[in-house]
This record gives sequence, C-alpha cells and structure tokens, in this order.
Amino acid sequence: MYIDSHCHLNHQMNGEGVSPEQLIKQAKDKNVVGMQTICCRMHEEYELLTSIADAHDNVWCSVGTHPHDASVEAEKAYSVDDIVALSKHDKVIGIGESGLDYFYDHADRNDQKVSFRKHIQACQESGLPLIVHSRDADADCIAIIKEEMNNSSKPLTGVLHCFSSGEAMALEALGFGFYISFSGMVTFKKMDWLRDIAMKVPQDRVLIETDAPFLAPMPYRGKTNQPAYVEYVALELASIHNLTRQEMGKVTMDNFFTLFPKAKNTWVQPK
Repeated sequence: MYIDSHCHLNHQMNGEGVSPEQLIKQAKDKNVVGMQTICCRMHEEYELLTSIADAHDNVWCSVGTHPHDASVEAEKAYSVDDIVALSKHDKVIGIGESGLDYFYDHADRNDQKVSFRKHIQACQESGLPLIVHSRDADADCIAIIKEEMNNSSKPLTGVLHCFSSGEAMALEALGFGFYISFSGMVTFKKMDWLRDIAMKVPQDRVLIETDAPFLAPMPYRGKTNQPAYVEYVALELASIHNLTRQEMGKVTMDNFFTLFPKAKNTWVQPK
C-alpha cells in the first residue's frame, strides 16, 4: 500500500477533464490508500481542496501559496495568522507548497522570500510541517529556513518536495530534521545523479509523491501524471534501497504519518 504525499487533484480538471473522484478511484485500485492534494493559491483553491478532502476517506490537503503565485495581491494579503486559522481544518495536514523558484521567476524574488517566511512562521505557530518547493534557489532557501528556525524557539518540521536539488541541500535539510520526497524524476533514464542522492537519504526520511498531473514516471513519461502512478516511484526507491515493494510501501507510509501526524486523526483503515 502507498500514500502519495504530494499531488494536485484539482489541476487535472483543467487538463484532460478527469475529475478528482476518478483519480482517487483509479489510485485506490492501484493500492494507493491515501494522498495529499496540495494548495498553490489559497484564495482560489482552499475551499475546493478542503471539500475534495472532506468527501473522501484518506484524502488530505495543505494550505499555502506556491512561489509562482507569491506576487499575486490576493495571496500577499494573507497574514501568518490567516494561514494558521485556515490550517485548523480537520483535513489540512501541512502548510505549503511554499518556497523559492528562481528558474521560472514567475514572481518577484522578494515577494517569494516574504511569502516563504510567512509560511515557515505559520508552521511554527500551528505545529504543522512545511512543504518546500525549491528550484535553482538552494542557498537562499536553506538560509531562510535556518534564519527562521534560529528566530523562534518553536520547532519546525518539513519536507523538500519533488527533490531535484544537489546533494549539499539534501544533507543540509536532513541535518535539521527534514524529509526528502522523490517524484517520477527518480525513474528517468538520465537521472543517475538523483538516484545516487536517493541512496544516501536514510530510509526513515524518504517520502514518495507524484506531483500529479506533472512529471509522470517511466513508463508514462510525457503523459499526464496521476496518483495511481506513485507505485513506480516506490519501486525505483525499493531497488535503490534493496527493499521489496511491500517494505518500501510500509517505510514511506510510516514516514508519512510521522511527518504528518494530524493525518492519523482522520485515517480510515482500508478494507
């Protein structure tokens, strides 16, 4: 059994017309017994994502602003207290995805940094983990996390989602207790360097995700991704860590509930 720790169920509706209900059913048919659908724009997605999560067993969601959307005025208007208030919903188990993206630079870099700090502070206030997006911004991303951790006596937990950064960032994040989540990229033929990093990540810090509808794993690369495909990520990591698929499923599920303990409050044992 698997849990997809990071997907975007609502984004599918804007692509091929596949509903969240269909995606959830297809995933459960492939032993994906849970998933977290991630928020990118609070002002547009929060109500929808919480309604999807409320309607389905073992579907949870996050609350947050993607770095691409950090300059959107409606997103900038949210305060730390606002994010914390939204995070109190029973099915909201994480905060993000938030972070820095200097590859696309869709948002002003200062806006990204301000937004990222707000999300970190909301995590420290709420006790929920941080879901980090970082692309071509490793040094600034780590520096901001460290600064905010040093500025507060409250603990911070989190995950580097869809990891595609360098080994140095992975080791830094592991050093202050974060998890590393791998997507379908770890299955791509020319990603030996990423598999080498995955080998160095302790088994008790590994998560699996699809980031659906993006980054479909082999053999579906180039097609629309979906949570049902998270098994291919798990199988690749199982090979890397010399585990069976059942063992990797259990390891990553246990890790999910360790990082996102609030999910246990609404967990329904699959039949």
